[in-house]
Amino acid sequence: MELKSIEILEKYMNSTTLHDHGHHEHDRHEHDHHEHLGIPLHNHGHHEHIDILKEELNKNENFENIAEVFKILSDPTRVKIFWLLCHSEECVANVASLIGMSSPAVSHHLRLLKTSGLIDSRRNGKEVLYKASEDSTAKLLHEMIERTQAISCPS
Repeated sequence: MELKSIEILEKYMNSTTLHDHGHHEHDRHEHDHHEHLGIPLHNHGHHEHIDILKEELNKNENFENIAEVFKILSDPTRVKIFWLLCHSEECVANVASLIGMSSPAVSHHLRLLKTSGLIDSRRNGKEVLYKASEDSTAKLLHEMIERTQAISCPS
Protein backbone atom coordinates (compact mmCIF):
# COMPACT_ATOMS: atom_id res chain seq x y z
CA MET A 1 0.00 0.00 0.00
CA GLU A 2 1.37 3.38 -0.92
CA LEU A 3 1.53 6.06 1.72
CA LYS A 4 1.53 8.92 -0.78
CA SER A 5 -2.01 9.78 0.35
CA ILE A 6 -0.80 10.90 3.75
CA GLU A 7 1.89 12.94 2.07
CA ILE A 8 -0.77 14.55 -0.14
CA LEU A 9 -2.88 15.27 2.94
CA GLU A 10 0.14 16.68 4.80
CA LYS A 11 1.00 18.92 1.82
CA TYR A 12 -2.60 20.06 1.52
CA MET A 13 -2.90 20.78 5.25
CA ASN A 14 0.33 22.79 5.20
CA SER A 15 -0.53 24.80 2.09
CA THR A 16 -4.27 25.42 2.20
CA THR A 17 -6.18 27.32 4.83
CA LEU A 18 -9.50 29.06 4.71
CA HIS A 19 -8.64 32.65 5.54
CA ASP A 20 -11.91 34.49 4.97
CA HIS A 21 -14.63 33.60 7.43
CA GLY A 22 -16.77 36.67 6.77
CA HIS A 23 -20.12 36.46 5.02
CA HIS A 24 -20.46 37.87 1.52
CA GLU A 25 -23.86 38.79 0.13
CA HIS A 26 -22.89 37.82 -3.40
CA ASP A 27 -20.62 34.85 -2.78
CA ARG A 28 -20.07 33.22 -6.16
CA HIS A 29 -20.76 29.82 -4.63
CA GLU A 30 -23.98 30.92 -2.97
CA HIS A 31 -26.02 28.59 -5.15
CA ASP A 32 -23.57 25.68 -5.41
CA HIS A 33 -25.19 22.31 -5.23
CA HIS A 34 -23.88 18.94 -4.26
CA GLU A 35 -23.80 17.77 -7.85
CA HIS A 36 -24.53 14.15 -7.10
CA LEU A 37 -27.30 14.89 -4.57
CA GLY A 38 -28.77 18.15 -5.81
CA ILE A 39 -28.49 19.62 -2.30
CA PRO A 40 -27.47 23.30 -2.13
CA LEU A 41 -24.37 24.25 -0.14
CA HIS A 42 -24.97 26.56 2.77
CA ASN A 43 -23.28 29.91 2.35
CA HIS A 44 -20.97 30.42 5.31
CA GLY A 45 -18.84 32.95 3.46
CA HIS A 46 -15.79 30.76 3.05
CA HIS A 47 -16.23 28.85 -0.19
CA GLU A 48 -13.25 30.30 -2.04
CA HIS A 49 -11.57 26.86 -1.96
CA ILE A 50 -14.68 24.77 -2.53
CA ASP A 51 -13.63 23.61 -6.00
CA ILE A 52 -10.29 22.36 -4.67
CA LEU A 53 -12.05 20.62 -1.79
CA LYS A 54 -14.55 18.95 -4.12
CA GLU A 55 -11.73 17.76 -6.38
CA GLU A 56 -9.80 16.28 -3.45
CA LEU A 57 -12.92 14.65 -2.00
CA ASN A 58 -13.47 12.86 -5.30
CA LYS A 59 -10.05 11.20 -5.08
CA ASN A 60 -11.37 8.16 -3.22
CA GLU A 61 -8.11 6.23 -3.51
CA ASN A 62 -6.31 8.87 -1.42
CA PHE A 63 -8.83 8.56 1.39
CA GLU A 64 -8.82 4.77 1.17
CA ASN A 65 -5.02 4.73 1.56
CA ILE A 66 -5.19 7.05 4.55
CA ALA A 67 -7.94 4.93 6.11
CA GLU A 68 -5.74 1.84 5.65
CA VAL A 69 -2.87 3.49 7.56
CA PHE A 70 -5.22 4.41 10.38
CA LYS A 71 -6.65 0.89 10.30
CA ILE A 72 -3.14 -0.51 10.74
CA LEU A 73 -2.57 1.83 13.67
CA SER A 74 -6.01 1.16 15.18
CA ASP A 75 -4.49 -1.67 17.21
CA PRO A 76 -2.73 -0.41 20.37
CA THR A 77 -0.11 -3.16 20.12
CA ARG A 78 0.89 -2.04 16.63
CA VAL A 79 1.09 1.56 17.82
CA LYS A 80 3.41 0.44 20.64
CA ILE A 81 5.56 -1.60 18.25
CA PHE A 82 5.72 1.26 15.75
CA TRP A 83 6.66 3.73 18.48
CA LEU A 84 9.33 1.36 19.82
CA LEU A 85 10.79 0.93 16.34
CA CYS A 86 10.92 4.70 15.89
CA HIS A 87 13.53 4.67 18.66
CA SER A 88 15.33 1.40 18.27
CA GLU A 89 16.13 -1.21 15.65
CA GLU A 90 15.05 -4.55 17.09
CA CYS A 91 14.61 -8.22 16.24
CA VAL A 92 11.31 -10.06 16.76
CA ALA A 93 12.49 -11.63 20.03
CA ASN A 94 13.40 -8.27 21.56
CA VAL A 95 10.12 -6.65 20.45
CA ALA A 96 8.23 -9.62 21.89
CA SER A 97 10.08 -9.32 25.20
CA LEU A 98 9.61 -5.54 25.44
CA ILE A 99 5.91 -5.67 24.49
CA GLY A 100 5.20 -8.80 26.54
CA MET A 101 3.87 -10.94 23.71
CA SER A 102 4.84 -14.14 21.94
CA SER A 103 7.19 -13.94 18.96
CA PRO A 104 4.55 -15.32 16.53
CA ALA A 105 2.05 -12.63 17.62
CA VAL A 106 4.69 -9.90 17.23
CA SER A 107 5.66 -11.30 13.82
CA HIS A 108 2.05 -10.92 12.69
CA HIS A 109 2.00 -7.25 13.75
CA LEU A 110 5.41 -6.60 12.18
CA ARG A 111 4.23 -8.10 8.88
CA LEU A 112 1.23 -5.73 8.80
CA LEU A 113 3.38 -2.71 9.68
CA LYS A 114 5.97 -3.67 7.04
CA THR A 115 3.33 -4.21 4.34
CA SER A 116 1.92 -0.76 5.10
CA GLY A 117 5.36 0.79 4.60
CA LEU A 118 5.57 2.13 8.16
CA ILE A 119 8.57 -0.03 9.09
CA ASP A 120 11.57 -1.42 7.24
CA SER A 121 13.63 -4.54 7.85
CA ARG A 122 17.12 -5.73 7.14
CA ARG A 123 18.84 -9.06 7.58
CA ASN A 124 21.77 -9.26 9.98
CA GLY A 125 23.09 -12.82 9.69
CA LYS A 126 20.23 -15.09 10.72
CA GLU A 127 18.25 -12.31 12.38
CA VAL A 128 15.90 -9.81 10.80
CA LEU A 129 16.00 -6.36 12.38
CA TYR A 130 13.10 -3.92 12.16
CA LYS A 131 12.94 -0.15 12.47
CA ALA A 132 10.55 2.65 11.54
CA SER A 133 10.75 3.86 7.96
CA GLU A 134 12.72 7.02 7.36
CA ASP A 135 10.02 8.60 5.19
CA SER A 136 8.09 11.72 6.13
CA THR A 137 4.88 9.77 6.75
CA ALA A 138 6.43 7.58 9.44
CA LYS A 139 8.08 10.61 11.02
CA LEU A 140 4.78 12.49 11.04
CA LEU A 141 2.96 9.55 12.63
CA HIS A 142 5.73 9.19 15.22
CA GLU A 143 5.37 12.85 16.14
CA MET A 144 1.58 12.51 16.27
CA ILE A 145 1.82 9.57 18.68
CA GLU A 146 4.19 11.43 20.97
CA ARG A 147 2.16 14.63 20.96
CA THR A 148 -1.11 12.78 21.51
CA GLN A 149 0.26 10.70 24.37
CA ALA A 150 2.49 13.41 25.84
CA ILE A 151 5.44 11.02 25.70
CA SER A 152 8.82 11.91 24.41
CA CYS A 153 11.72 10.28 22.72
CA PRO A 154 14.17 8.73 25.13
CA SER A 155 17.44 10.63 25.34
